[in-house]
Amino acid sequence: MDDGKIFSWIEDERLSLAAFLDELDDHEWKVASLCPGWTTHDVVAHLTLSTHTLFLDTLRGVIRTRGDINRVFADQARERAARFGPAELVAQFRETAGSRRRGLGSRPLDTLVDALVHGQDIARPLGRVREMPAERAVAGLGRVLGTGFYGAPRRLRGTRLVATDLDWSAGEGPDEVRGPAGDLLLLATGRAAGLAGLSGPGVERVAAAL
Repeated sequence: MDDGKIFSWIEDERLSLAAFLDELDDHEWKVASLCPGWTTHDVVAHLTLSTHTLFLDTLRGVIRTRGDINRVFADQARERAARFGPAELVAQFRETAGSRRRGLGSRPLDTLVDALVHGQDIARPLGRVREMPAERAVAGLGRVLGTGFYGAPRRLRGTRLVATDLDWSAGEGPDEVRGPAGDLLLLATGRAAGLAGLSGPGVERVAAAL
């Protein structure tokens, strides 16, 4: 897929999410997100990392944690959340919406997945609806299913995913899981919250794997 199109999607998702965040009440920033141990505030701080953190700082963190990139991201997110309030983080996020800087080892589609999925990580626990465009979700699924970083190949082994909101399917096996592309993306990235919108004989097995 053309990088220019991906980055235009990323910018649009970031600006849309920034507008969404503008509407949150103070207490909603303290609510637990779908990311274990992270509040809304922490997730937004994480989303600013790729455009506000130096490559060398991340690399030093990887060395310090002996390659535990998830721990590095968690530490960096909490540090930024402690330094900047909600309004400051939203302003940073909006100002760099068009930036093409990416996190260590990531590709443009990873940045898109970050914006799409973390938007749901914030919205769903708050009981708020944030639409995920099906075409963008499918592009993200292609990346998530094609790398071991998200754990999807192991989690979804023997499962066929079928989108119900556009013509798309992936995977092979006796167990089929059907639903909107956005919910399939949440499932592929390990979010049990995506199960609510899915159906098919593979749902119970995948739920157990989560």
